[in-house]
Amino acid sequence: MKKRKIGLYFGSFNPIHIGHLIIANHIINFTNLDRIWFVVSPCNPLKKKESLLDEHHRLYMVKLATESNPNFKSSDVEFKLPVPSFTVKTMAYLSEEYTEYEFCLIMGSDNLQSIRKWKNYEVILENYSIYVYPRPNTDVSEWISNPKMHFLDAPLMDISASQIRKLIKDKKSIQYLLPEVVAKHIDDMMFYLK
Repeated sequence: MKKRKIGLYFGSFNPIHIGHLIIANHIINFTNLDRIWFVVSPCNPLKKKESLLDEHHRLYMVKLATESNPNFKSSDVEFKLPVPSFTVKTMAYLSEEYTEYEFCLIMGSDNLQSIRKWKNYEVILENYSIYVYPRPNTDVSEWISNPKMHFLDAPLMDISASQIRKLIKDKKSIQYLLPEVVAKHIDDMMFYLK
């Protein structure tokens, strides 16, 4: 039996925004992936922690943003694994735990550009297909001929969670940048105001 293909979309999702969702929806529409799991990283070893909202709050927002789409699923798998989270370890764990699925990695071209900084990145390149969506000002031409790479003609989303956090802090409108349920939750909880 053919294994179902699951795309793992890792991120801090601090907060999840329409850019993440548009990219994921594009991938479902135009690739052979069956589902996308949004894997909330409690702590990215390459990112600063001070601006990071608690992982359970971020996971809840991902659930709110994705629950209406049967092709999407939120995942807290990294909450159970040793910190810091390393993609290579999470993917190995999931592949052992869910043998009925074939896992692939979804990443922006900005992450691909810095993949050599990742722990055991060669293991990822050897064992998993990678679906790469475009990000502004990146050059990934060195990877074009790699058979494991699938470069997507996805919309270029120049929206960042850090821009959104700044807008909230500056008491400016974030309308249309986040799903309404997520924006309402952020407002109700008074997140990102400091």
